[in-house]
Amino acid sequence: MPKKTRILAAAGVALTALLVFGAWWLNRVPELPAGLVAVNGRIEGDRTLVSSKYPGRLAEVLVNEGDSVRAGDVLARLASDEIDARKAALDAKVTQAAAALTRARAQAEQAERDARRFEALLAQGSVERMRAEQIRLLATHAHEATSQARAQLDEARAGAREVAGMQGELTLKAPASGVVLSRLREPGEVLAGGGAVFELVDLDKLHLKVYVPEREIGRIARGQAARLWIDALPATPFDAKVSQIAARAEFTPKEVQTADERVKLVYAVKLGIAANPGHRLTPGLPADAVIRTEAAAPWQKPVW
Repeated sequence: MPKKTRILAAAGVALTALLVFGAWWLNRVPELPAGLVAVNGRIEGDRTLVSSKYPGRLAEVLVNEGDSVRAGDVLARLASDEIDARKAALDAKVTQAAAALTRARAQAEQAERDARRFEALLAQGSVERMRAEQIRLLATHAHEATSQARAQLDEARAGAREVAGMQGELTLKAPASGVVLSRLREPGEVLAGGGAVFELVDLDKLHLKVYVPEREIGRIARGQAARLWIDALPATPFDAKVSQIAARAEFTPKEVQTADERVKLVYAVKLGIAANPGHRLTPGLPADAVIRTEAAAPWQKPVW
């Protein structure tokens, strides 16, 4: 082989090696600093079920999935003919009891006046003692009848208030601010007591559930700082903290990606997200994160 040919071949080999090295350098996965642990998972939130306390027919639904609601907002209304009938009957009973108390008071007042008049006549010697005592006994019975009528009115009013409270429970309100994650029922459906109608989640109280390999769990502690990234905002980190560590290991869930596919046992860890500006984070989003186990470790986004 001529010398010139050998030189060109060597140059080609060198150029190829340089290109291969350059491609490796550009595509290599940067190693994380020693004080960071890379994890990934899905964003979750504490879910709240809004349920009907009493049976009824779903008459009106005022919100849809994805709607934001505030604590106390009316979400839906139920109708119950049975409760309405009980309320009408108790309202009538209250009216009757109130009228009976009015009559009993009037009778007691008249009986009291008669008793005092006969007592005065007795003092003058104009009537017999037995007659005056009989009139006083009638006044005593009239006062007792007034007390009974008042007790019956109180009982009727208590029953009416109880049923009014049941009617109030037919209006379903948001127990806390959040977003309607699921609308489980539609108007016209009949619900049993305790039937769930909505599922809410508070977007200001989210967490990222991740899984830490068994060999790394010893480095993780509650309160450690963390950061996470989502695909839609790759350059925007969200601060978080380790809020919960599972007490027992479990087998790696299928949807979880690990740096070492041979990892079998992992620990579930929750990273409480500090803030969710603009509610850009929502339940179900996948996210990559790092947990800082050493305070001096610089932050770095993980690459899988």
